[in-house]
Amino acid sequence: MTDTPSPSSSGTRVSTKAAEAKAQRAARQAAALRANLRRRKQQARTRQEQEVDEQEPLTATTTETGENPTCP
Repeated sequence: MTDTPSPSSSGTRVSTKAAEAKAQRAARQAAALRANLRRRKQQARTRQEQEVDEQEPLTATTTETGENPTCP
């Protein structure tokens, strides 16, 4: 893909107004793609944090003396 406009098959050139509209569309699309990428990265981070939280082993709480409680 190139950044330079190419003439149409009939040999006519794109008007300045049309070229500006095309550039604006490309800028909007680029912004939307960046926003989508940020959103997907945040979702991946959240999922990864949830997986880590689920994988952490549950530890027994300590007593007032600082010792781990034992099972009877």
